[in-house]
Amino acid sequence: MNQEEHFKFSNGVVAYPILMILMIWIVFWVEVRFGLNFSKYGIYPLEIIGLRGIILSPFIHGDIQHIYHNTIPLFVLSLALFYFYRPIAWKILFFGILISGFLTWCIGRPSFHIGASGLIYVLVSFIFFKGVFTKYFRLIALSLLVVFLYGSMIWYVFPIEEHVSWEGHLSGLFTGLFFALYFKKKIPRAKKYLWEEENYKAEEDPFLRHFDEQGNFIEFDKVEKDESQPIINYSYKEKKE
Repeated sequence: MNQEEHFKFSNGVVAYPILMILMIWIVFWVEVRFGLNFSKYGIYPLEIIGLRGIILSPFIHGDIQHIYHNTIPLFVLSLALFYFYRPIAWKILFFGILISGFLTWCIGRPSFHIGASGLIYVLVSFIFFKGVFTKYFRLIALSLLVVFLYGSMIWYVFPIEEHVSWEGHLSGLFTGLFFALYFKKKIPRAKKYLWEEENYKAEEDPFLRHFDEQGNFIEFDKVEKDESQPIINYSYKEKKE
C-alpha cells in the first residue's frame, strides 16, 4: 500500500468513530432512562466473573462527566487512527480492548473498573510511539499533536486519585507501546532518496557531474561526456495550445 492510498479519506474514517461513540452514549442513555446501573459488568480483577468486563467496560460510564471526558478524546484519537493507520485500525481497537482489559484484570484493585479510558491510553500510546519509531514526517507531526493535546494524561498512570483506575491507564499505555513495536507491516515509511541508499556513490551520480569541487555549477556543454553514464536533460517544452 503506497502513501497516497494510506492517507486517503473515506466514509469509514468518520463513520466508525461516530458509531463507536454512539454505542457508548446509547448504553449510558439506557442506564439513565430505566434507572439501571451497569457498573457491576465492569472489570473486577482476579475474579472469573470479572473477565466479562474486558469487553463490556469500555461502554460503561459512571456519570455524565465521566462519559463526556472519555468520548471526546476517544473520537479524536480513533479518527486519527482510521485515517493514518487504516490497515491495522480494527486490530488496534479490538486487541487493545482485550489486552489492556486483561492487564487491568491482573493488576487492578478489588473494585469495578469501567470506562473507555484504558482504550484511550492505548491509542495515545500507540499513535505517539509509532510516529516516533517510523520517522515519517506526517506521523511525527501527529505524535507531537497528541502530546500537545493529551500529554498531561501521563500523570494518571500513577495512583494520584482514589477513584480513577490508574491500573487501566497504565495497562493501556503499555499495550499501545507494545503495538507500536509489534505492528511494522502496512505502515507508511519515510521516502528514501537515491543519495540515502547504502550503496550510493557520489562519483557515479550523473547529476553531480554538473558541479565542481567547490559546488559551482558547470554548464552542460562543458561537462566531460561519459558514455557509461546516462545523460539527464532538465529542459522542458511549452505545451502548444
